[in-house]
Amino acid sequence: MEILACPVCKGELELWVEEAQGDEVLQGALLCASCHESYPIQDAIPNLLPPQMRG
Repeated sequence: MEILACPVCKGELELWVEEAQGDEVLQGALLCASCHESYPIQDAIPNLLPPQMRG
């Protein structure tokens, strides 16, 4: 988590866990404390694309 940064503003990301299995986050989000953008985590894969590039 320490090496991850918001792709939009380079701010610090906070982890929000909806579903986990052991140490692995299966569902949740990474939330930017600076610009308040969120990046979904689905099937243990974070989507760090900027919002306008997500499909």
